[in-house]
Amino acid sequence: MTQNRPLPWAYLDEYRGKDFKGEWPTFPELLAIQNKRFGERPCFTDFDGPDGSKRTLNYSQVYEKVQILANFLLAKGLKKGDRVALAGKNSPEWAITYLAILCASGIVIPIADSLHDPETGNIIKASTPKFAFVDDGKIPYLKENFPQMIIYSLNPTDPENFVLNLSAPEVAAENKNEPATEEDLALILFTSGTTGNPKGVMLTHKNIISDGYIAQTNLLILHTDVFYALLPIHHAYTMQAAFICPLQVGAEIVFGKSLAVTRLMKELREGKISIMLGVPLLYNKLLSGINKGIAAKGAIVSGAVSILRGISFLVKKLTGKNIGRKLFSKVLEQANISTLRVAICGGGPLAKSVFRQYQEMGIDFIQGYGLTETSPIIALNPLEKFKIQSVGRDFSPYEEIKILESEDAENLNTRGGKKIGEICVKGPMVMKGYYNMPEETAKMFTEDGFLKTGDLGWMDKDHYIMLCGRAKNLIVTSGGKNVYPEEIEDSFQLFYDIQQVTVRAYHPENDATAEEIEALIYVSDDLYKRMACKRNSDFVQQEIVNEVQMIVSRVNKKLQPYEHITRISILKEPLEMTPSQKVKRNYTPNIYPKTV
Repeated sequence: MTQNRPLPWAYLDEYRGKDFKGEWPTFPELLAIQNKRFGERPCFTDFDGPDGSKRTLNYSQVYEKVQILANFLLAKGLKKGDRVALAGKNSPEWAITYLAILCASGIVIPIADSLHDPETGNIIKASTPKFAFVDDGKIPYLKENFPQMIIYSLNPTDPENFVLNLSAPEVAAENKNEPATEEDLALILFTSGTTGNPKGVMLTHKNIISDGYIAQTNLLILHTDVFYALLPIHHAYTMQAAFICPLQVGAEIVFGKSLAVTRLMKELREGKISIMLGVPLLYNKLLSGINKGIAAKGAIVSGAVSILRGISFLVKKLTGKNIGRKLFSKVLEQANISTLRVAICGGGPLAKSVFRQYQEMGIDFIQGYGLTETSPIIALNPLEKFKIQSVGRDFSPYEEIKILESEDAENLNTRGGKKIGEICVKGPMVMKGYYNMPEETAKMFTEDGFLKTGDLGWMDKDHYIMLCGRAKNLIVTSGGKNVYPEEIEDSFQLFYDIQQVTVRAYHPENDATAEEIEALIYVSDDLYKRMACKRNSDFVQQEIVNEVQMIVSRVNKKLQPYEHITRISILKEPLEMTPSQKVKRNYTPNIYPKTV
């Protein structure tokens, strides 16, 4: 516990044994409890009303719509354990469908709306859902290729099949499915399936519900908070942090559907967002806009702001008092984040300088860490005692974290006097396994039952985790030194002339055994504009190359000699990204012929 406050799930004791009988409530039980507690409070909000107006459903309205849809699924023959595909943009309709499937004792198969049809098809083949609820764009492909599947729409443009228009006569009690228990599967989260063999992470009601509550031991959230679900909600990170956790406290959820700046600013302002989550890319862009606005006011103002930032951060670290919100109130208002209480970052480490600048301006900015197989959160930086270099503190005693050192431990680099190794975890949030893949499941666990995350890092004496990178991305130099590409990539986060950078190994000429460091770089439109150049598909201008070389030289000066980038390749187009804005490293880059 970070502070002397009640456990986040303490209120459940009032309902234990009456409204639920397990250690943790299931989703249907949780929703019923919150309907009793917060029936008239706002639950789901979006800005898809007439002319972009705000629409809000309270907890009672959500509960009623969930029960109607759950009854409809039962009337259509959904049996306990049947799988239901759910693919669509963030919306109240998506969330209501998710909860209704679980209330009918079904299993949710969340699918990224951004996937291409063949990838969606691979997941459908692997999971064999009985029903599908999708955005209109996916309906023609699914009807043609999966005629046995019953398909409904998440969009009101198809009123006959629109999810909120579906209803049926009440199903008799004796014909309803047996209620799900906390040990039953709630959802299966699949990889994209680009290889034709998608891997499905099986998560139970207990996995997801326990993880949401346990995560709150490092973060106090309130029923008065307004969460912003902007990143794709099918992803475990957004699903947990901006959907499940808010439901557990009775908070409001605003669904964002687009990263377009004008819409983003409108939703932040009019939604009065108090808790926002994003990935490093989003926060870097937001901070870039703030800093450009300050710089435009001249050197004197910029200098004064820099001094005030330093004072603000020092006061916060020494006393815990947040004076930045008052000092920079005008700046925060202009950025439409004056109501923002907490900003959460996941999906990858954030540059220390970015983390610090948000803290200086009065935004309680924290990082979390986890993976889909752990529901997904296994560490969170507590607001009251954060460590700027850490991705979060573990949740002991409610989970166990250990660092699994390589058998070849002598070759492991060290940080803070600690050996770097693979991060392993054991706890109620750890998945049941991979769907229909017992051998793949077995490979993920140690003999004593710890899940191997595939991430390399170390943990200090206070149980804060320091992340280095993915084990499969590790580069070993000819001198036997380990290089973590993600650590080098993080060094570029505040160089706004570079939109994307990916670090990888390459073999120097005539030496197939040695590995050196190459940076694949996609240059921003701003740099082309500033240099009065136009992006060309055949060649890259020398002026652009020179600017990139200068940035790489500045980064190299901050790195260890064995980490230095020795080759730069400039990309014609950005590398493909996952829905959580991570680069797909197995994607073949389209590089200009000239490398530097």
